[in-house]
Amino acid sequence: MADPAYVPEIAAAVTGSPRHSLLVRTTHWIHTAAFLGLLVSGIAILLAHPRLYWGEAGGMGGPSLIDLPLPLVLTGQTGWGRSLHFLSAWVCILAGLAYLLSGIVSRHFRDNVFSPGTLYNPIQRVTYVAVVFGLFPLVIATGLAMSPAVTSVFPELVALLQGQQSARTIHFFVAALLFVFLIVHVTMVVRAGFIHRMRSMLTGEPL
Repeated sequence: MADPAYVPEIAAAVTGSPRHSLLVRTTHWIHTAAFLGLLVSGIAILLAHPRLYWGEAGGMGGPSLIDLPLPLVLTGQTGWGRSLHFLSAWVCILAGLAYLLSGIVSRHFRDNVFSPGTLYNPIQRVTYVAVVFGLFPLVIATGLAMSPAVTSVFPELVALLQGQQSARTIHFFVAALLFVFLIVHVTMVVRAGFIHRMRSMLTGEPL
């Protein structure tokens, strides 16, 4: 006989339909806006220098690790691009901390992520852990490692990543994985019922 915890229809009948809290809904939309800002500004930064390096230094005219298939656009967009990227990153970090604390206090992580709960299947739990506790911390750490202000205080961070250019390269690939996760996430929302899921995330209506 199937365990009710693994059958959403039975679990909903036993425990009631789950719903997103106000804090979860708020941080979700803050993260959405911040991610769009990071995406647009990240593309602008890459277009100004579509090459990746390994080590501490790298620049035009020198050997690169990877040449991205992007056009080189020198239009001075790195100024606003870096500013928007910096702002969006800190908004994302602060919203993420609020979400993390909420998940710990409400025991959401313990009951639904790190143990078989009623909200997620095993694949969803593994993905959740990988994104929230793996990719997000890594993209933040590599972003901080590219900041001279941070590395002057914590040189161990950039040393661990083998240089600022290495941090930039890792940052790019982790961001790419997060973008893939976003595409898959949106696709699954559409398949599960886009209008209902969006209403639930906006109003707190039961799933």
